[in-house]
Amino acid sequence: MKKYIAFIGIPAFLIIGYLIADSLLFTGIKPLIVNQDSFQANYFAKESTKSKTTVVLIGGGEWGDYWAQEFAKKGMVGLSIPYSGRDGLPKLPEEIELEYFENAINWLKKQPEVDPNRIVVMGASRNAELALILASTFTKSISGAVAYAPSAVSWSNTVLPYNSDQLKASWKYKGLDIPYVPMAKIKGSDSKKIEMLDYWKTGLSKTDLVAQAAIKVENINGPILLFSGNDDKVWPSSRMADMIAQRLAVNSSKNSFQNIKYDNAGHNISTNPESHSNYSTNTIQIDGKAYEYELGGTEQGNFKAKQDAKIKLMDFLTKI
Repeated sequence: MKKYIAFIGIPAFLIIGYLIADSLLFTGIKPLIVNQDSFQANYFAKESTKSKTTVVLIGGGEWGDYWAQEFAKKGMVGLSIPYSGRDGLPKLPEEIELEYFENAINWLKKQPEVDPNRIVVMGASRNAELALILASTFTKSISGAVAYAPSAVSWSNTVLPYNSDQLKASWKYKGLDIPYVPMAKIKGSDSKKIEMLDYWKTGLSKTDLVAQAAIKVENINGPILLFSGNDDKVWPSSRMADMIAQRLAVNSSKNSFQNIKYDNAGHNISTNPESHSNYSTNTIQIDGKAYEYELGGTEQGNFKAKQDAKIKLMDFLTKI
């Protein structure tokens, strides 16, 4: 009997001890896991937070959870929302229905921690593309947008080599395609490295299609904040940020707009600002072969850009 008690008691003691230590050592804000029929997300907010600015992190994952928690620590609310690649979500990021995000925003409006008139969307790279599309579509619900390494247009599903080969829209709303620039899939070569910029520049040279697929940023009902690295070697984000600025000017937008660029900085300036990472390349699978591609920027340039951008981002959000 004593052995049985010891067998049960020791593991229980260790588990309880772990939980107590975890609660004492954990300094962040643990999320509410939202898993409804209409959407999935991690919701970050302090118990004391009431009616505050809320940021929707498009794409979710580790990136979205990091930023959502940072905002919650500052007394705001963060919603980290994935939209593909998980159980219950589309397998591939193509023909994603904007209603999915509309459901999440409608849910947010009912939460006591959220000010329904101060909901902002934020994304990086392709998720920045989507964030700007959402803000320009749901103008009565979204009050601003933040885009790191942005796109000025919507692209077809085929810009991602792991998507299906059939040409499709990346995004849809009310059963209709969001207009896009149609692209052939990127091709590999005999080399182990691949140059990414030429692929996107070819797409941007299709002027008629680019005009048709341009994101209607002038419709966004609130301030817009763009960050890009002048040495982005994944896609021409600084150029596309300028395209966004030009479109706003042509349409006489009166919203606050910031187009912030960093020298010696590349594509990944939205990642954890406290991480002094020195990785400068990534890999992509094309037709079963792994290729290395450059991200751009220098270690110090990227670090400075990330830290400065976080300061400007927090300042931006306090003024929403």
